[in-house]
Amino acid sequence: MADPISAMNGTQISPVERRPGSSVDRTGGVTWRAVLVALVALTILTPLAFYVEIIWYQVPDLTSGVPASAPILVLLLLTALMALPPLRRSGLTRRELLTIYSLVLIGGTVISHGMFPLALSRNVAYHYMARTQPLWETLFLDYVPTWFAPSEFEVVDGYFQGAATTPWSAWWVPLGALCLLMILLFTATISLMVLFRRQWITHERLSFPLAQIPLQMVRQSGPDGDARPGSPPLSSLFWLGVIISLCITFNNSLAQRVPSIPTIPLGPIPIIGWQRVGPWAGLGSVELVLWPWMIAIAYLVPRELAFSVWFFWLVRLSLHVIAVLNGATPQLPSEWYGAEFPAPYFQGAGAAFTLLAFVLWVARRHLIHVVRLAFSRAGREVDTYGPLSYRWAVIGFLVSFTGLSYFCWLAGCRPVVGILFMGIMLGYFALMVRLRAEAGLGFLCYPAEIQQLFLGTVGMGVFRRAELVTLISTHWAFQSGTGLSFEALPGTVMDSFKIADSAKINSRRLLVAIVGVLLLALLLSSYVSLTLMYQYGFMGTRRALHYTNFSWQTLNAGSRIANYLSDPAASTTNTGGIIAFLSGGAVAVFLGMMRLRFWWWPFHPLGYIAANPWGAHWHYMPFFVGWALKSLVIRYGGLRLYRVTVPLAIGLIVGDMANVGIWTAVAVVTQGRI
Repeated sequence: MADPISAMNGTQISPVERRPGSSVDRTGGVTWRAVLVALVALTILTPLAFYVEIIWYQVPDLTSGVPASAPILVLLLLTALMALPPLRRSGLTRRELLTIYSLVLIGGTVISHGMFPLALSRNVAYHYMARTQPLWETLFLDYVPTWFAPSEFEVVDGYFQGAATTPWSAWWVPLGALCLLMILLFTATISLMVLFRRQWITHERLSFPLAQIPLQMVRQSGPDGDARPGSPPLSSLFWLGVIISLCITFNNSLAQRVPSIPTIPLGPIPIIGWQRVGPWAGLGSVELVLWPWMIAIAYLVPRELAFSVWFFWLVRLSLHVIAVLNGATPQLPSEWYGAEFPAPYFQGAGAAFTLLAFVLWVARRHLIHVVRLAFSRAGREVDTYGPLSYRWAVIGFLVSFTGLSYFCWLAGCRPVVGILFMGIMLGYFALMVRLRAEAGLGFLCYPAEIQQLFLGTVGMGVFRRAELVTLISTHWAFQSGTGLSFEALPGTVMDSFKIADSAKINSRRLLVAIVGVLLLALLLSSYVSLTLMYQYGFMGTRRALHYTNFSWQTLNAGSRIANYLSDPAASTTNTGGIIAFLSGGAVAVFLGMMRLRFWWWPFHPLGYIAANPWGAHWHYMPFFVGWALKSLVIRYGGLRLYRVTVPLAIGLIVGDMANVGIWTAVAVVTQGRI
């Protein structure tokens, strides 16, 4: 049975690519004015995001952030403008509005604080922090390539203390190397998405819950499904969801600034405190979390997935209790980073890579077919109307992957280590896209990051110092975040392909626009980040002063390298981590086989993965609420009532984003004082 969310759109997907004709014109919504609007929006958003998220620090990490909320807010604003009488005839069409959304969505990942500003700050911080750590000179600073970041005293000091002129001459080589690395990552991930696009959108027909948000926000009308102009949703439930979510989140944001205003508790609210001794210490603290946007996502995903997320969190807590009973040191479940039993993050990593292997196995016929078509004459005709010909997608992936491996070799890595490192990184990217496409779980962290995975299994002793430096220095590319670091880019690209398929947008022209937007976002972020950092100084930004994940990842990168090199235990093989990794893979295989064999099987392997990264202690409660609400609606109203209430859930997400937009505007008007 087709997913009810996909079915609600009335989308008929053919295994053969649509050709331009009566239903798809030449532009297919990717017009010059649509691209221009997206470019103007990104030009405005780049400095805006830097000021709001870094200098003024008005948007916390756990919200979606300015770049992530911008696509929905831009779409909502433009849709409202198109409803005005002067624009009703010549306004932007539905396809154009969705094109703008897609381009802003993709460009926003580059300008977010978790990508380019973090990548720029990470390596130069070695030389700044080394002033208080003379041992770093002998431990690893000699292994940091000179083209990673400038090392001159005046250049480094100006970056962190501010009140200085940007020394562009000292930054040309490091900036060029960083931009080239990002372009290679762009090429590799986009090529991968092109290769998997038809398999996931057409053959497996994944639901893409996050892509349904813009598709539902702009009403479809007309014989070809393209209203002129784009029309806002008429569902009263959608606007009810927007009002409910906006009122609650706006009130709480206001209460943070005006303490006399009572808050509407959404969490995290401690219910049971952490008992630091005894077996119940394994439970950690029980907190109530009722975030509207996350409850809405849980409502949109399949029931068995939402059920599995909170169920396997309870299983994880049970394992923690058993570990404490058997003498393990009591720790909070979210801080159980080690490879000793139950090693939740290593279990999750094993399940994640097993799922990735299963995804590749399911797609094997498609991938073999793609490779054959890529180097045959028949392939030119078959994939003419896709985003990119299979031939160029395969070539683009091979060339970019070779370039990424060569980058590691230049940084001092052995060829096999560079290939392994980049292969695992791209594998993680593909996994995150799958989680986002099938279950809308794009906000999840990795179960175990690459350096954590190496440290807890084979140990760091098998790596050279230059390889360890390269691994930590490029951590910005694969760090687990809230969907604002590089791992979000492949997911946004695939979401855009899904939107193009559903709205009959010309995917080839869209890909050209995507490449242009990525390059523009890279240039804008380079200029804005360097200019403003030297004006305000890294240590003069509120985000650094609050010691957030952004500042911690920047200032402590060198300390992590030093700790790995000076700790004898970090160099040895860890049998517990290997066992936990293999156990997680075995559980994922069992869950997958049972799900394929028995239709009634209630446990989803993705739920097992979602319960084992950091942050699951906040996710499980909203998923329980979303699952309970959806179960009640379907039980007493059937799928028909569920389809009617889907706009309400989407409205809750949009309302939360609207709150971010309102307070972003307030921060701009007051220059960060409110």
